[in-house]
This record gives sequence, C-alpha cells and structure tokens, in this order.
Amino acid sequence: MTATAPRFGPSSPVRVLLAVTVLVGTILGALLVGASPASAHAALTGSNPKDGAVVATAPKEVTLTFSEQIAMGDDSIRVLEPSGKRADTAEVRDLGTGGTVVYGVALHSGLPDGTYTVAWQAVSADSHPVSGAFTFSIGAPSKTEVALPEEEAGGGVVGFLYDVARYAAYGGFVLLAGGAAFVLLCWQRGATVRPVQRLVVQGWVAMTASTLALLLLRGPYTGSGKLADVLDLGGLPAVLETKTGAALVSRLLLLGAAALFVAVLFGAYAKREDETEKKDLSFGLAVGGTVVAAGIAATWALSEHASTGVQSAVAMPVDVLHLLAVAVWLGGLATLLTVLHRSAPIERRAVQRFSTAAFTSVVVLAATGLYQSWRQVGSWSALTGTRYGQLLLIKVALVAVMVGVAWVSRRWTGRLSEATEVAPEREKETAVGCGENADASTDPERAAQLARQRAAVATAERKRNRDADNERSGLRRSVLAETAVAVILLAVTTMLTSTEPGRTEEAAAEAGNSQAAARPAGPAEIELPFDTGGENGKGTVRLSLDPALSGGNDMHLWTESPDGKPLDAPEVKVSFTLKAKQIGPLPITPDRLTAGHWTAGAVQIPMPGDWTVKVTVRTSDIDQTTIDKNIKIG
Repeated sequence: MTATAPRFGPSSPVRVLLAVTVLVGTILGALLVGASPASAHAALTGSNPKDGAVVATAPKEVTLTFSEQIAMGDDSIRVLEPSGKRADTAEVRDLGTGGTVVYGVALHSGLPDGTYTVAWQAVSADSHPVSGAFTFSIGAPSKTEVALPEEEAGGGVVGFLYDVARYAAYGGFVLLAGGAAFVLLCWQRGATVRPVQRLVVQGWVAMTASTLALLLLRGPYTGSGKLADVLDLGGLPAVLETKTGAALVSRLLLLGAAALFVAVLFGAYAKREDETEKKDLSFGLAVGGTVVAAGIAATWALSEHASTGVQSAVAMPVDVLHLLAVAVWLGGLATLLTVLHRSAPIERRAVQRFSTAAFTSVVVLAATGLYQSWRQVGSWSALTGTRYGQLLLIKVALVAVMVGVAWVSRRWTGRLSEATEVAPEREKETAVGCGENADASTDPERAAQLARQRAAVATAERKRNRDADNERSGLRRSVLAETAVAVILLAVTTMLTSTEPGRTEEAAAEAGNSQAAARPAGPAEIELPFDTGGENGKGTVRLSLDPALSGGNDMHLWTESPDGKPLDAPEVKVSFTLKAKQIGPLPITPDRLTAGHWTAGAVQIPMPGDWTVKVTVRTSDIDQTTIDKNIKIG
C-alpha cells in the first residue's frame, strides 16, 4: 500500500490519531527514562554464616550475597529459631559496596543454641520472583520445627493465574495488532467485515482484562502467594512503584489509545468511500497504529528479559521489533483463518499481500531471534543444557514447521482465482428472491420467519460455494494447520519470557559451584555407643567435625545417656588415625564447655582420607572404655 501525505481537515480523524501518537510518545519517553540496564534472574552466591555452618557464638547479623541486583523489602529475609520464632529484627539493610549485591538483617541478642533457618525472597531485575532457604547452627545442630514452604516463589494458584494472564496478554496483543495490520496492509475491505471486527475487539478485551488481572496478582505473585491478597488494594501502591507495575499501567494507557484506533478503523475508515480521503486516513492509521503497537510491545521489552543483562539498550528495540513481527504474522494468520472459516469473500490479492507480509515478518523474526538467542543463551552448552535453551530449540523447530506449512498455503494461494470467490451480488439476488413475500406481508411474525429463511438460504449458498471451491478449501486447511502450530509457538514463546535465560543460569551454576568449592564440606557427624560397665556407664558419643577437610577443623563432642540427656563424664579423649598412610594416632584433648559438651578448635588433619576416630570415655575413677568409628575427611 502506498502511503500519501495526509490532508488535515477541521474534523479529520488524522488529527485525533496524531494526538494519540503524541500521547504514546510521552508514555514511551517516561518509560525509557525510568528504565535502567539491570541483570537477569538473581542467584544466591554466598552467605554469612554459610549454609550448614556451626558457629560457637550467635552472630550479630546474617548477610546474603547475590549474583545480580534484586529488590527486597523489610520482610524479605527471615531468620527463624529452632522453635519457629523470629530471630531477626525484620529490618533488611543494603550492605553492598563496589558493585557487590549484599543484603543483611540484624539478629536479636541472647539467642539459644540450635539450628536456625534463613528463608529469603526477592524480585529479580527482570521482574521474576526468586527465593531460597538454608540453615546454620549455633553451638551445635538440633532439631527444628520450622517447615519451609514447598512451593517456590511465584508458584501455587496465584502463580498459575498470573501465568494464564500473561498468556492472555500475549494472545490479545497478537489478535489486536495482527488483525489491524492485516486490514491496513492486506485487505482494507476487511474493516467492514463483522468477524474481523469481532476478532480485533476480542483481542483488545483479552489484553485489557489480562493487564488488570496482572496488576492485581502482582503483589501476591511476588510476595505472600496467597489468593486472598489479590483483592487487597493496600499493596497496589507498592506494585505501582516497581518497574513492572509502571509498565502495566502504561500498557493500560496505551490500550486506551488502541481503543480509539479501533473505533476509527472500524468506524470512520470503514465508512469512507472517497479514495483520496481513505488514503489520507490510511496513512494516519498506519502511523498511529504502529506507534501504539510499538508502545504496547515496549511495555514487555522495558520490564522483562530485554531490559536486563548485556546490551540492554540494543536488546529492547530488537525485542519490540520481534514482538511486532510475531503479531503481524500470527495475528494476520488468525484473521485470515477467520475470514476463510466464515466464508467471507476475500480477494486473491489480499491473500497474496498477507503472504508477502508474513514472509517479511519471518525475516525480521529470524534476524531478531538470532540476536536474542546469542544474548540470552551465550554458549552451545547452554543451548542444550538449560531449560531456556531447550525451549528455544523447540521454538525454532515450530517456526520451521510453520514456514513449511506456509509454503503449502502460498501454493494454494497461487491457484486461487477470482471466479472462485463468493459473489456478493449472487447472495443479494437470493436474499431478494426470498424476501419478495416479506415486503407484501404485514404480519410481523411472518416477516421474522421469512428473515430467518433468507439467512438460512444465504448461509447454505455460502457453504455450497465454499465446498465447491477446492482451492479455497485447500487454503483453509493449510491455514488451519499453520494456526494450530502458531498457538503452540505462542505458548512456547510466552514460556520463554518467564524462564531464566541460559546465559544467567550457567553463570549462576558456576557461581554456585565456586561457592560449593570454597564452602566447607562439613560438618561431618558420627555417633558411637559406649558402655564402661559401671553405674551410669551406658550412653552415646556424638562427634561433629567442621569442615571435615584437611587442615584446621572445629570439633564438638557430646556425651548423652540412653534417655537423651547430657551425661557429664569426668574425662573424654579423642585420637585420629589414617591407617592407609600409617599416620597417627593424633591425640586430641577437648575442653569441657558445659555438662556433656566438649570442644576443641584448630584440630589439624594433615590430609584427606578415611580416618579412624577413637574416643575414650571415663565415667568413674575406674570405669572407662574406648570406641572407634571411621569418618570421611575430604
């Protein structure tokens, strides 16, 4: 379609569209100013105390180190005593310096010994919630009554509803933008076709409803996870302060502009008969529609994966182009299928124009998709070894299948002839013939009956023409197959937007491996039952060695009676022997800390191996015994 310069009249709809364009430009400018390059899914790379550590005294605070920037609230880090009672002050502080991302929370004083649970939850810079938990012990490990949630952040019923709303938003955008593009680029007469109008309007309704749902679900989705909190509007101001909340509100404003665009497209534009005026209005609709569609696409690009990681300034406009190409291709395909299914008369030229537009979209998709793949995957290993890479391979395969089916559709298009189209004049003649008696009748009931007959005859006539047109039937079948693949493709694409990119997943795994390599392997624990033969001479020795690696280790030893109570033995001795290397015994004399609890610091283990631990327990002046057990030193 050749665009001509618009003529501005006193009541020209082009003026309205240009006003919409200014509004959209303002919104986009606000979004771009507020968008700052960030990183993708965050991962916990370190903590103090470390996961599984046993510390002699209670720390003053717990700190967490993350791989990427995150958003945290006052209740994002919880430290729980063995009884489940809160041990922290619920005041999360940002302790990061020099580019490191560190958050901490102070602990109460006078904490009892035992195993403590640290649970954390945050929101990554790409808008997705992340969470985790670990434990450490004060004095010695113990049982804990803390029950951690089985679901990850963003899961459960709220997570399911949030995902459904995201799918609906993408689907609505495809129908809205793609259907309108099909009318303007390929088939302008489609603006007067009711099925096409309904399809585009349904896309707008689906997108508006899903955006409102996302706003209401956002708080529980990144926070409590409780469905009851969806209607709690008290948390909505906090959502609106986030990047995702601002993007959703901007999308609603843009959907208001889209409603005006649709009204002009199916109102003033559809009624225009003067070709010059129609061309002028087409130009305004094309410019305004493109800006609105790009603005809506930008609400995703500015708040999700494209806004984080490497080259975000390039990735965001590329993502907008990618989404627009998806909408033109898949949305136009859905519109064409609707037209063919409803047996509406459509010219071969319109189908051929769409074929050209679809081919152009595929080229844009290939170019932008290649860049996105490099940016989000980063390596061949991530392409096959991460969930994001695997989904990307499925998406590529689906695109290849769609291109193959589209080639079949293109061949059917080439065989179409103008003579095979349903002739509106023929339908009109049939309707007039059936309605002659209706004009002569003054009975309203009879008139209604004849109207139903006319509609039935017209439907039957369209069906006969459709079934007799082999080329049209073949095109309809191939487009239906293409649409079925497109639905799956759209679902996979939506899943990709909520999946951690392969590049960051590998980076987080490497950071986790480095942390694991640097983190002590311990503590290692063994239990040794004993019986000295005297009164109160039976019990169990429980020995803990931390980190159970070569070099310096902290040792804790507890003696307990058969009923589990501390057994205050007068003397305990320990030795380590590595029989395979004929090293030892290395004697250790622990210090008594409390009744039934001994400790020794800087226990030197010269090398890793399968060491034999011998413990001598004396329960009276004459009653003692020595027991032994192997312990693995890494």
